[in-house]
Amino acid sequence: MSEVTITINGKQVSVPAGSTILEAAQKLNINIPTLCYCKELGCGVSNKPASCRICLVEATGIRGPRKILAPACATPISRDGMEVWTNSARALKARRTVLELLLSDHPKDCLTCPKNQDCELQKLAAEFGISEIAFKGEKNKIPVDNSSEAIMRDLSKCIMCRRCETVCNKVQTVGALTGYGRGFKAKVGTASMIPLANTSCTFCGQCVNACPVGAITGISYVKKVWSAINDPSKTVIVQTAPAVRVAIGQEFGFKPGQPVTKKLVAGLRALGFDKVFDTNFSADLTIMEEGHEIVERVKSGKNLPILTSCCPGWINFIEHHFPDLLHIPSSCKSPQQMFGAIAKSFYAEKIGVKPEDLIVVSVMPCQAKKYEAARPEFAPNGVRDVDYVVTTRELCRMFREAGINLANMSDDEYDSPLGQSSGAADIFGVTGGVLEAACRSVYYFINGKNLDGDAINFRAVRGLSGVKEAKVELAPGLSINVAVASGLGNARKVLEAVRQDPNRFQAVEIMACPGGCINGGGQPFIHGDTDLLEQRMKGLYSEDEQKSLRLSHENTDIKALYEQFLGEPGSEKAHHLLHTVYHSK
Repeated sequence: MSEVTITINGKQVSVPAGSTILEAAQKLNINIPTLCYCKELGCGVSNKPASCRICLVEATGIRGPRKILAPACATPISRDGMEVWTNSARALKARRTVLELLLSDHPKDCLTCPKNQDCELQKLAAEFGISEIAFKGEKNKIPVDNSSEAIMRDLSKCIMCRRCETVCNKVQTVGALTGYGRGFKAKVGTASMIPLANTSCTFCGQCVNACPVGAITGISYVKKVWSAINDPSKTVIVQTAPAVRVAIGQEFGFKPGQPVTKKLVAGLRALGFDKVFDTNFSADLTIMEEGHEIVERVKSGKNLPILTSCCPGWINFIEHHFPDLLHIPSSCKSPQQMFGAIAKSFYAEKIGVKPEDLIVVSVMPCQAKKYEAARPEFAPNGVRDVDYVVTTRELCRMFREAGINLANMSDDEYDSPLGQSSGAADIFGVTGGVLEAACRSVYYFINGKNLDGDAINFRAVRGLSGVKEAKVELAPGLSINVAVASGLGNARKVLEAVRQDPNRFQAVEIMACPGGCINGGGQPFIHGDTDLLEQRMKGLYSEDEQKSLRLSHENTDIKALYEQFLGEPGSEKAHHLLHTVYHSK
């Protein structure tokens, strides 16, 4: 590709033809403020609709020698000799006017907004030194939509950056959001502004991560969790998902991706939870049930390919978009829901507490887990398996509210009997991890012996690629074709391939979020930082490699659970507690 040379603020820079002014400025380490622009929303998709105009610069050579204002994020450089001024008086005045106009139609509830101190509009207002609203007039007043159990929309705060629309339609291919209305009333919302719960939304939360302001946020249950912790009539236990341990540390000064598992346990205990358990325990339990289901289906050749069912966002997706394939997902509940079911039955009985008096709290990297916990099929006899879900971000706020800094905590261990786990469970948090964990145990279920040495590592299904395909040998003469997809747009590609050729794969793992749970809709914001995702991925694989126990079927607490309570994988009791069915939506 040919290069062109332009001048920015008196400095020359050469960039590939077609690059934007913003990209050229970044090469010179010149900062230009942006709002609607986002380099990476996932799966290689960027957002640059040039709708906010915060990135205006003054330039010549776009339409001849005359100086004009142009959006840096969307103005391509096609010829040599362009001159750009990012800090001219005209450019600075235009940006300030745009920002003041945005603020004039924005609520002033920053202190109580869920995006307080994470809001990009708030940050820009501080950088521009704006202390009063220059323009007075009518404001949009739109009712808050909290119809779902997972995501809240406050479109009074929408700035029409269209990031959420881009990630919903182009990355996830869900199509729940679109531009709606015209002129002053224009917002990004659902078709005809119907409640989000009545759309095809999967509650993956990628729109929450993409939104630069507080127009789309997660619904919080933190107040209810605090109330439960302080209620002496309730026994309150908590479970932590695999991906949380490699994301939460960065909020307290640890290196990105560094596992802080034992400090996380100590912090949760300091918050007042009666017991601290690990969702990894039920991830191992999931492998026991799903692994045996894989063996049965592969041997019988029926209902293939088997699709993993750990991710509620992706389950919502197949229920809405591929109802004709609902016979092939595994019937296993997710690890979160398996944990809740075992806690409200086996554990409640063990400690002599009524299920309704045992409060199960989940710490998850995901918004869809909130929706999943509220599904009616997961509330037998009116008692929910999981009472409340808080995200990684929300737990950070709880720690700060309580004056807890994980960096100052001593190491602590999970409680028994729902705390022991294998390294195979750790890697559930990254794309490919569930399938790898299953293959490790499926090999044992078929051959009666474990994999040796490096063979335990199924590296062909690792990495952040959106779709991965591999051939996996389960026994001498028995190999299966597998696929791994992360991001619902990639899931769509794989499922359409399954529709066309049901025999192409025998097992498929799907995660709703690009990269898996390490990039979940409830994780600390990363704004397209793929290097950070790499660090989180490495952190989970390091957790796996450092454990002496790396196989789910060798978890002694899991073995005891079957011996004392469940019987065997796939038993009637196991099916009643640990399996479910999915429905066309």
